Amino acid sequence: MTYNQSMELAKEEMDELLSVLSARFEKNMHRHKDLKWENVQERLLAMPKKLWSLHEMEKTEGEPDVVGYDRKSEEYLFIDCSPESPKGRRSVCYDREALESRKKHKPETSAIDMTVAMGIELLTEEQYRELQKLESFDKKTSSWVKTPDDIRARGGALFCDLRYGHVFVYHNGADSYYAARGFRGLVRV
Repeated sequence: MTYNQSMELAKEEMDELLSVLSARFEKNMHRHKDLKWENVQERLLAMPKKLWSLHEMEKTEGEPDVVGYDRKSEEYLFIDCSPESPKGRRSVCYDREALESRKKHKPETSAIDMTVAMGIELLTEEQYRELQKLESFDKKTSSWVKTPDDIRARGGALFCDLRYGHVFVYHNGADSYYAARGFRGLVRV
């Protein structure tokens, strides 16, 4: 699947998604203190392609929510806030190169291919650590994070999880995939 720039939601889908996002926003005010849903919704309504990306995150059980506002870029930051790595994005290797290098038992796709198809960004290690300051995520699963080029050039990729009250960063071959490893995404609105 490739990200289609013309992807937009039908009015019913948009209304349903906005209702879900609004309820999640109100229920989890600790994630976005001092922000008002009305301002977020106004921005979303002006950016239908971002709504489509959020719909894709929701469809894959990511439970996207506003986790902050970037004053420099003047953007609201939506990140997957599902307790565990999103179910609809697990069992994927890191990127297309890793996928194509597998001789047997290839997964359907890769984390990077999915982010492109969904119009989202893969979290960096720093963003992942900031997310974990809001509440505890990935206590049973793990999530791929954006891997530095020098590590990727050597065949590796990074993933993170939360164990024993601490965020851990690990490495694996980029072609590996596990039922308990997926990825979290970011949408800037």
